[in-house]
Amino acid sequence: MAEAMNSLFRAECVRNPVMRPKGGWKNVTDVEIAVAEYVDWFNHRRLHGEIGLVPPAEFEANHWASVTPERYPETPVRTGANSK
Repeated sequence: MAEAMNSLFRAECVRNPVMRPKGGWKNVTDVEIAVAEYVDWFNHRRLHGEIGLVPPAEFEANHWASVTPERYPETPVRTGANSK
């Protein structure tokens, strides 16, 4: 799965002339911004066929909206210098 993601990233971000400025990126900051923009697009706007043609963020939000949270007993957490 990691190899598939790496291949997608190279094809859609690194080698895509739309994402890459003419002449390439000038510095590390430009690359970091391009990666952040790609990840945002990938998670929030790209439609994924395996999950019903919705973006992953929408799919996850729908999932958690449909799950009833389980109640766990509250265990007090000690704080302070003498907590053990």
